[in-house]
Amino acid sequence: MAKGEVVVTAQKIKKRKKTEKILTLVLLVLLLLLVIAYFVLNVIYNEGSFTISMDKNTYLKSNLVMYESLNDRSSVIKLSTSKIAFMDNISINWLPENINEEAEGSHNGENYIAYSFYLENKGEETINYWYSVTIDDIIKNVDDAVRVMIYVNDEQTVFAKRSPITGEEEPGTKKFRDDDTVILESRLGMNPGDRDKVTVVIWLEGDDPECINSILGGEIKMHMDIHEEHVEEKNRQ
Repeated sequence: MAKGEVVVTAQKIKKRKKTEKILTLVLLVLLLLLVIAYFVLNVIYNEGSFTISMDKNTYLKSNLVMYESLNDRSSVIKLSTSKIAFMDNISINWLPENINEEAEGSHNGENYIAYSFYLENKGEETINYWYSVTIDDIIKNVDDAVRVMIYVNDEQTVFAKRSPITGEEEPGTKKFRDDDTVILESRLGMNPGDRDKVTVVIWLEGDDPECINSILGGEIKMHMDIHEEHVEEKNRQ
């Protein structure tokens, strides 16, 4: 074998090893990205069907506390509903008439999520707070037919996405604030010692024209936040 041939072979081996190292590194990076994506999706879809969180500053500044039961008024920062594996479309008329009074905490029914909790002003001054429901992720435009019903001290409001057909609010509902925010509302003038009971109900409205076969298998992930103020509204004033 000629000397030149030996050098060429050594160079090929060296180049092949370098290529193998690069491919191994690329595969490791891809594997890491897949693991990260798995855990992100796991948090989004399996941590809980619906969560309610209170900003820590709201508690520290305003002495507003949140709890699930009148039997245990220990303040918490986060509450979670029980999971619901599958949600078929139903009518608002199928929901219990006293759904806001039937239980504390998670009280899901067949094909709907329901959760009741309390907010109490334990301070010495009258306060205001904001509550918002935000969409984290949507699959197959299921938000076109979703309904979010909020009771605050038995006062009911139903929120729905504006009809893409007419551009108007769906009958008997208040439109989503925007594509990502279902609700952004304020509770003004909460006096010391006042307690609000809040109930959240979520379902797919079968009477909505957008509740069609194309959204079958769709998913939606939302969460609720309680906070002291909303910067956008504050800056408007």
